[in-house]
Amino acid sequence: MKLAWRNLSHDRLRFAVTVAGIAFATFLMIFQGSLLAGFVRASSKVIEASDADIWITPRGTSCFEFVSSVPIRFRDQAMGVDGVDDVKRIVTGFANWQKSSGARLTVLIISADSDISPNFPQARLNEKDSATIPKAVVVDKSNLQTLGVDQLPTEVEINDQIATVPHSIHDFGSFMGSPYVFTGYSERSRYISLNPESVTYLLVRVKDRKNVQEIKKRLAARMPEVDVWTRDEFAARAATYWVSQTGAGGALLTAAILGFIVGLVVVSQTIYATTMEHIEEFATFKALGASRWFIWKIVLTQAMTSGLIGSFLGIALAYPAMQLTRSSISWVYTPWQLPIAMILISLLMCALAAVVSIRKAVSIEPGRVFRA
Repeated sequence: MKLAWRNLSHDRLRFAVTVAGIAFATFLMIFQGSLLAGFVRASSKVIEASDADIWITPRGTSCFEFVSSVPIRFRDQAMGVDGVDDVKRIVTGFANWQKSSGARLTVLIISADSDISPNFPQARLNEKDSATIPKAVVVDKSNLQTLGVDQLPTEVEINDQIATVPHSIHDFGSFMGSPYVFTGYSERSRYISLNPESVTYLLVRVKDRKNVQEIKKRLAARMPEVDVWTRDEFAARAATYWVSQTGAGGALLTAAILGFIVGLVVVSQTIYATTMEHIEEFATFKALGASRWFIWKIVLTQAMTSGLIGSFLGIALAYPAMQLTRSSISWVYTPWQLPIAMILISLLMCALAAVVSIRKAVSIEPGRVFRA
């Protein structure tokens, strides 16, 4: 409505304050939501990078980073289950990474079969070949400074063994303090002190993905000493563990909830204050014979206009801030659904705040406008 827009543009300072308040609230909700979404995504990133249908894990394993083992003979047992196509191996273990300065840092070595998945980080000879480079490891670009790597390729020392870092990878930054270091399965004995008759995880590919649940049951029945999960189940279990059972996840979850609440309060209070600022004008409309519906339309239009402009401005500010944050926190992630959800939520809160203030506006006495 033209009248609603004129009402907003008449007091440009008040309109700017309203839009700024909504933009700040939207920015805050997106920023905190991105931290939480990125943390959840990072907690299961390595699991989801595989193309395995089923994961066989040590009994009681809560997440990928917890180092334990299962007997390698379980691989042969799994291969003997009807419907299983192939079984790949992953061995993980903590090791000492020595920087060029002489300082040591604990890293998590992830040693996996070379053909585990095209998306799984490996020091491959080339993109089309699954074969890995001997005595080579790869790390995420975001961890290079932490690991003391100034240029690539370079040589490093891991557990007193020389390794080559031919290149870096992207999107596999660690969120737990110990950077991930990926290498081929053939290099496991160089960097990880684990019984050669044991592995950390067995990854099962099935012949027909329609039968994943049935094959999972067969594997569990044949190997009751271990846990058997579908890939999605294990990824969800890891994310749930890190978010709900650790201090880091709990802090991010609490911050996200508080950011959401603060954002809603700011939006609601801003719209309410803006409407009440023009209460005398609504009294004038009623004195001139305006209907309740007419006032409802004005207030709601003002609220929705302010909400839309403020929300889009908040999103426009959030994305550059997320890019800047990723330079230091590589796992920050903003799913495309998040900004859309924040717009809808902001508009909903604008509408609710407007409804509350409308009750004041429509109940005001028309004669109030004539009082000194």
